Amino acid sequence: MGEPVRDSVEAALDLDEKEVYSHIAHESAEDIIRIISSLDAERAKLHGEVIYYRDDWDDLIRERLAKGKRHTAFDFYNPALFEIWERKVEEAKNVKKTEKLAYLVFGVFGVVMAFISVVTGEPYLFLVLAALPLLVFIRDRSRERLDLIYYELTQFFIDELRTLLEKYSLSPERYKFKIFSGEYFGISLEKRGTEIHAFVNTEKT
Repeated sequence: MGEPVRDSVEAALDLDEKEVYSHIAHESAEDIIRIISSLDAERAKLHGEVIYYRDDWDDLIRERLAKGKRHTAFDFYNPALFEIWERKVEEAKNVKKTEKLAYLVFGVFGVVMAFISVVTGEPYLFLVLAALPLLVFIRDRSRERLDLIYYELTQFFIDELRTLLEKYSLSPERYKFKIFSGEYFGISLEKRGTEIHAFVNTEKT
């Protein structure tokens, strides 16, 4: 019979400790740059831009965590990342739920007013039109809150990427990522045709 199959962590423990940490840091950095790009793509979509970026940042984090302990930045050097991410995701979901509920209430209100107008012959539909500015306000307010949540998360992961690269002496230029808005601190931008790529500024850069 052949030797029993070992998981990647067990195999890695046979290697030089510095090489092990460097390898895990490299994988973590690659995950983070994908998350940054997907978060910023969501922000750009909120602003009405047409973005062809398929990665879903929510799925990316779940997918990476599913691979087990000591495989991710979340378990590797900063477990608080996961807690912060979960709080922000819950906040974003609540904003989206509130906006959908407002649309539902407005729709029901419109149907009721239309029915009353038909029955009574009175123009109650004007009440629906009068309520439109409130619906627009709720929509705009939801977009602003979601934009802030995505911005905070994106900037947070940029800062975490910088910490990771500096701690394990990884080259920032090796971990370039697509960016769509470029409104973040501590990054350098490079334009490639119609695309904009970025990398974090570290002490070395």
